[in-house]
Amino acid sequence: MKNLLKKYISVSIFIIWIMIFGCSTAENTSDSALSGTIEIDGSSTVFPISVAAAEIFRETHPNVQIPVGISGTGGGMKRFIVGETAISNASRPIKEKEADVAKENQVEFIELEVAFDGLSVVVNKSNDWVECLTTEELKKIWDLGSEINNWNQVRSSFPDAEMNLYGPGTDSGTFDYFTDVINGEEGKTRSDYTPSEDDNVLVMGVSGDKGSIGYFGYAYYIENSSNLKLLSIDNGNGCVLPSEETINQGTYSPLSRAMYIYVNTSELEKVEVYEFVKFYLENGEMLALEGGYVGLPNSNYEESLSIISKYK
Repeated sequence: MKNLLKKYISVSIFIIWIMIFGCSTAENTSDSALSGTIEIDGSSTVFPISVAAAEIFRETHPNVQIPVGISGTGGGMKRFIVGETAISNASRPIKEKEADVAKENQVEFIELEVAFDGLSVVVNKSNDWVECLTTEELKKIWDLGSEINNWNQVRSSFPDAEMNLYGPGTDSGTFDYFTDVINGEEGKTRSDYTPSEDDNVLVMGVSGDKGSIGYFGYAYYIENSSNLKLLSIDNGNGCVLPSEETINQGTYSPLSRAMYIYVNTSELEKVEVYEFVKFYLENGEMLALEGGYVGLPNSNYEESLSIISKYK
C-alpha cells in the first residue's frame, strides 16, 4: 500500500509538472515549431534518464524525434567519436584514446554530469544467507583468475550452493568502473560469467537463478526491487546499503559514481539540440529521480547551463 501510494503521488506530481511546463512553453511559439532528429546512444545505466528527458520534451515538441539506444558506454562512444550521434550516454568519463579518435574526426564535445549512481550488488530474492559483502570478498569473486563457483568458497558460514555470476559486458561503463574500484584495474575480471550491456537482461538472469549474484545501476534495482535482494557493501568502515542518501553523501563507497552525457558541439548549435540539452539540465534533478537515480546539487546543473549557453 505504501509503494502504491508513493506511485500515485509520483504520477500526480508528474502530471502537474507536465501541465505547468506545457503552459509555460506554449507562450513561446518558436519552440513549438522545433523539428529534427536528436540521436542518442550509449550507457544502459544513463538510458532511463535520457528516455525520461526525451519523452517529456516531446510532449511540447512532438516534431523532434529522439531515438535512444543502449549500446553500452563503449559502444555509444564508438559511434559518438566518429560523429554518428549527437549525444552519448556514459556511466564513466571518456577515455583518452576515445578523445583522440574524436579529435581525429574533428568531433568536438562537452562533458556534462547529469546524476549520481550507486552500483548495486544483488542476489536472488530467495537468497537468505547473505546481507552484506566486503569489497575484498567481491574481488575474491570477480577478480581475474577466480575459480569461485560456490557460496561456501566465499565464507565458510555460507551454504554449499552453486554460484552463478551476471554482470555488464566489456562495452559497459559500469563494467569499467566496477573492475577498476573492486579488482584494482579497469577491465581486469574473470570471463566465465553471463555478460550483457543491457541491464534488463542481467535483472532477468539474477531474478531467475537462485544461486546468482550480479551488479548493475541503482535504477535497475529500484525498478525490480520486488524480484531482487540488494546487498550492503563494506569497504572497511561497516556495511552500507545503497540509497539516495548514501549515494549522494558518498558514504556508499567505493561504488558511488557520477553519470554523464557527452554532447557534440556542432550538433549543439542546432536549436532543437540546444533546447533539448537545456531542458535536460534545467530539470536534471527531476529527471534523475524519474530515472531512479540521485540528482546533483543545483549548482552543478547551473554550471553546465552556463557552459552550453555559449552555443545558443
